[in-house]
Amino acid sequence: MRLFASILTAMASSFAVCRLHMRGRVGLLKSLQKPDTFLQRSIGTDIVAAQAEAPPRDRSDEKDGYKFLHALQVERQEQAERSVLINCHSRTNEKKFLKYLSKHGDIKKYFFYESYGLYAVVEFAKREDVASLLERAVIPNVNHESMVPFKSRLLSLRNLSLVDLSNQQSGLQCHPQTTIPINEFIKRLSKEESIDQQMTSLTEAYQLTEENSRLRFLVCSLLKDIAAAYFPECTIKPFGSSVNGFGKLGCDLDMFLDLDGISGRNVKMPKSGLSLEYQMKRANSERAVTQSILSVIGECVDQFGPGCVGVQKILNARCPLVRFAHQPSGFQCDLTANNRVAMKSTELLYLYGELDPRVRSLVFTVRCWARAHGVTSSIPGAWISNFSLTVMVLFFLQKRSIPIIPTLDHLRDLAGPADKSVIEGNDCTFVSDFSKIQLKSNTETLEQLLCEFFEFYATFPFSRMSLNIRKGKEQNKPEVAPLHIQNPFETSLNVSKNVNATQLDRFVALCQESSWLLQQGETNIPRGGASMTAAWGLATLLLPSQVAGIKSRKKRKLEPASERIKGLLESLKNKNQPKTS
Repeated sequence: MRLFASILTAMASSFAVCRLHMRGRVGLLKSLQKPDTFLQRSIGTDIVAAQAEAPPRDRSDEKDGYKFLHALQVERQEQAERSVLINCHSRTNEKKFLKYLSKHGDIKKYFFYESYGLYAVVEFAKREDVASLLERAVIPNVNHESMVPFKSRLLSLRNLSLVDLSNQQSGLQCHPQTTIPINEFIKRLSKEESIDQQMTSLTEAYQLTEENSRLRFLVCSLLKDIAAAYFPECTIKPFGSSVNGFGKLGCDLDMFLDLDGISGRNVKMPKSGLSLEYQMKRANSERAVTQSILSVIGECVDQFGPGCVGVQKILNARCPLVRFAHQPSGFQCDLTANNRVAMKSTELLYLYGELDPRVRSLVFTVRCWARAHGVTSSIPGAWISNFSLTVMVLFFLQKRSIPIIPTLDHLRDLAGPADKSVIEGNDCTFVSDFSKIQLKSNTETLEQLLCEFFEFYATFPFSRMSLNIRKGKEQNKPEVAPLHIQNPFETSLNVSKNVNATQLDRFVALCQESSWLLQQGETNIPRGGASMTAAWGLATLLLPSQVAGIKSRKKRKLEPASERIKGLLESLKNKNQPKTS
């Protein structure tokens, strides 16, 4: 019962949201400056939409139009504190629903989506509005005495007066939380007028929407409500693809339980003359502490987390974690408590993505291409990971004759004293002030970069060399592994250590064939304009079984090819021939 009492007396709430699906800094700035639409409370009248006045912004967090990742997270966390997640009836009347909720306060933002039912994310103007709503929410009567009445900001709408019981459709606009099927998307790409437009369209269709990002931060906030029973000042933050700008709709939600912000933690001498008695027993290592924390939080999530199913405590992994599915959002979630290097990697990838819009477009295109051909997989195994692919794209962009992005060592050299970061002996320092980064003028198109990317890795000496984005150049392999990509911060680690020779050979073969396809005139010419759906350009690269079908295509009459393309074809031919002993 002590555990139950602690759960019931120490719940806190937090909600953070971050929109990271913009193209380059211009799109990012527009999304931040766009005033939110809110709904004013009105007694006895309909809710009236109005424009909220944009609050004054702290420009210290912006440099030349760029918004720092930390500033984005803080801004969205403030929104999150005022938000709830509501399970609605499929025929909920939107107008009545909003009018009903507005009795508790002004509504700034809301949207509907589907996941095991219809849900609404609602952001109020003030935290007090959420408290008012929760005070009126009731715990359902159950016939089981041992039920624990845990109150969360996940609610269910039971007011039938807000439901349209007629046979008409509800008319609610639901925002999609997953991508469209690849076959349908290929048809859409085939209607574009250039490969550049195809790559831009792919990025816009696959990247996280504002609504999906809000939902990800809301799940973190709901989980924080549980963790706050033990750590009232903790925060739970998303990291990885959910916030670095390279996340695809439907990707997993990686979360970090941050205890560093607890007040008094870094105070050396107690000013008040008092010090807290830590209630956790001494542990042999920080890893053991992390395992103990996650074990307790994982048990609470399993027992008391609304909508949390399939909870697994994977505590003996290199990075201990709690894994579960959050049914109301449809996300697969991983919670860690001591993964600060991953947080810095998230910040670094976000920075690279903001420096040039071509970075994200190329990463999204390569990732989509890789998933279409089974180079990557959501199931753990010997496949190349999305993170490894992203680093490969960054390395390629550093290797251009005019580099598009700087090396990590250069970013470290530009760093100021406030940027210094050493985590577990690893130098994670790099500049955070965008205005200090001077980019060189590279005017290559997305089509050129995509073609050159495939050719670059079709001929890369993987057997001898390793990729290193700290220095932006190849280096001799420090260990025997088919694919070696140095971890940007933990430099002794190979982020692609899991990849076997078969998967690497397949990746190289696909790069060879994709490079060849992009060199063909018949592949890169739109087929009859927007009314036609015949695959061309990027759409051709996403069609299945490309490597297996290369021999039949080589029998066609091709345009005169350069010696470089002939070499690629000859290499592919030799690789496909059976070996004789």
